[in-house]
Amino acid sequence: MTKRIQLSAALPEAYKSILHLHTVVEKAAANAGLDQRLIELVKIRASMLNGCAYCIDLHSRDARKLGESERRIIMLSAWWETDLYTEQERAALALTDAMTRLPQNQDVPDDVYQQATSVFTEEQYVAVAWAATVINAFNRLGVTSHKPLPADPR
Repeated sequence: MTKRIQLSAALPEAYKSILHLHTVVEKAAANAGLDQRLIELVKIRASMLNGCAYCIDLHSRDARKLGESERRIIMLSAWWETDLYTEQERAALALTDAMTRLPQNQDVPDDVYQQATSVFTEEQYVAVAWAATVINAFNRLGVTSHKPLPADPR
């Protein structure tokens, strides 16, 4: 893989701002009563769609630390084909897919929006949508920079 300029290091003030945004969104998700594992699934799924190896690795490890199963992490690539996810998780994943694919579809379909707002409070919906937004921003930095994976902790 071609070594590239690391955008996060090249403009540290901007990166600090996005890290702050991430912290605000994580706090909003916790305050809304969302399970942190659901937020990690959102991050992993968007990162899979965007092809961000760094973020897939990071958030898969974070999800495992929170008790998420390897099977459910792997099956995120075909989440709609299984019954491994709760109704809330399915709504969050559908919303994440739609938001991540905005460049192709140019819309979040009404049925996806209605599904999400039927299983989440407004506060929870806002937190999930912001979580998808923030991870998509991080993915764009990671993919553009070819951000290298950290050393394997084993």
